[in-house]
Amino acid sequence: MTKVILSGCFGKMGRVITNCIAQKDNCEIVAGVDIFDGEADFPVFKSFAEVNVDADVIIDFSHPSTLSSLLDFALSKKCPAVIATTGLSEEQIAQIHEASKEIPVFFAANMSIGVALVAELAAKAAKVLEGSFDIEILEMHHNQKIDAPSGTALMLANTISDALTEKPHYEFDRHSKRMKRDKNEIGIHALRGGTVVGEHEVIFAGLDEVIKISHSARSKELFAVGAVNAALFLKGKAAGLYGMKELIADK
Repeated sequence: MTKVILSGCFGKMGRVITNCIAQKDNCEIVAGVDIFDGEADFPVFKSFAEVNVDADVIIDFSHPSTLSSLLDFALSKKCPAVIATTGLSEEQIAQIHEASKEIPVFFAANMSIGVALVAELAAKAAKVLEGSFDIEILEMHHNQKIDAPSGTALMLANTISDALTEKPHYEFDRHSKRMKRDKNEIGIHALRGGTVVGEHEVIFAGLDEVIKISHSARSKELFAVGAVNAALFLKGKAAGLYGMKELIADK
């Protein structure tokens, strides 16, 4: 039985993960961490400094402000951590990389296996089409999402960039410029509205043809399933940084 501490347990994703784990017989939530009040079938603490429960892994779907205390706790307990919170700064991402030298950390901007496959397909397409196709990334989320562009859009751009021989720059603000599109760029565009869970599309536009690779998330449950699978995958792993690519390879 894998024992889980759920950070952000009273948030939208936290509740979905709680329901997801409740239906499994190979893992259980032994504690939660959340600054907000709520009802749960497990003890909930306001901060990681108060947690006095042992666990096999932490799942974090909370807020960037929680990261430092979470990593301090994980390092002190040598407890693996699944970091699924988005909107992290470059400094915080560096903290995650540093922590992974001592403990196993699963870090992904998107917990969907489908998105991970889209990233691999987009990287392959970028290699084949390099130099003759313009690359644009379009993402849309619900009107409550704070960060833009999404972490997933940036992950897709980084994956494509890594596949190219000539590294592109990212264009987020083309409307403020009056000039032709630079061939060596990836345009990244964010839309917000309604209750859209998550839409991502990578567009390769060439001479007289357009290729699109897209992913549509229809519910938050798929992210919860991905996070729980990541937690089960991480248990017993050696220190290091893991992601969806490793999870897919393990299947």
